[in-house]
Amino acid sequence: MLGDKADLYKPDSQEFCKAFQEALNKHFKHASVEEVDCPNLTEAPWNLASEGICGSPKLLDVGGVPYLMPTPDLKRIYNFDQIADHIGMAHECFFIGAGAAGAHILGHNAEMMANLRTGHHEKVGTRIAKVNEYGNCELQEFPHKEFCLLGNFLASEGKPGKVFKIVGNGRLGEENFITKMRLTLEEYWPRESIGMGGVFLIKRGLTKLHVMPDFSKTPITTNAQVDEWLNFYEMHAPLVCLSTFVAHDPGLDLRVEHTHCFSEHNEGGHYHYDTTPEEVEYEGYFVFADSVEHIDRPTKTHMVGRD
Repeated sequence: MLGDKADLYKPDSQEFCKAFQEALNKHFKHASVEEVDCPNLTEAPWNLASEGICGSPKLLDVGGVPYLMPTPDLKRIYNFDQIADHIGMAHECFFIGAGAAGAHILGHNAEMMANLRTGHHEKVGTRIAKVNEYGNCELQEFPHKEFCLLGNFLASEGKPGKVFKIVGNGRLGEENFITKMRLTLEEYWPRESIGMGGVFLIKRGLTKLHVMPDFSKTPITTNAQVDEWLNFYEMHAPLVCLSTFVAHDPGLDLRVEHTHCFSEHNEGGHYHYDTTPEEVEYEGYFVFADSVEHIDRPTKTHMVGRD
């Protein structure tokens, strides 16, 4: 398994909270940013496979959109046990994030909400979202440790610890929750590569998500064709969202942000933005990553389909 790796910068905690508070105050009617102890993420409403997101946190960009389009390269199959071993965390690794499900297992394409612990205390809570025969979104458990094509993950030891609690209620600005945070990092630390990962809850309101249907029978070469192919839905809170983002790609051809969501009411998929800004409420917990690695980086790349 080959990967290109870079260390990431970590801002001072107090400086970070001050900058984000200032930025989010302009973006939401109410916002707060503070460093807190991570809540127990195995409990509702999070229902994750490990208690925390601390302990040697790393961002991983595996494969990439160029393996999905113009046409899918279904030989690109990845295994979380092998990835954990590759990054030196075979004993204990907690993965959360967004990716393409294991089409070689399912027999069709689907969105993946990775949520699993490998190693000594293995637990798999991953879900997938697919388009069913009626054109509706359908969620199901995915008790496997393989996926294909692409994925963006936060990998950690899954320990409790200090995290950044970020709250935003009543959106005023144009960008979505994650894009606003990524652009704030770029604005306040313009010369540094910084990466974050974590989980956030959309507590109220409606949200635009997409779910990939089965693979396109014709090559996809433009963003307009991507939008024609995808199925878009307006979905209901509460939604648990697994997210990674990077400010200033350090030359690794990264997907700079990627978020997938799931729920207990059969809705989920790829997060775009909330559609009810007056009532939306976000509550998230994030950590800085020590490093980022692009595993099995495509040699032929493009920027289509990375939104």
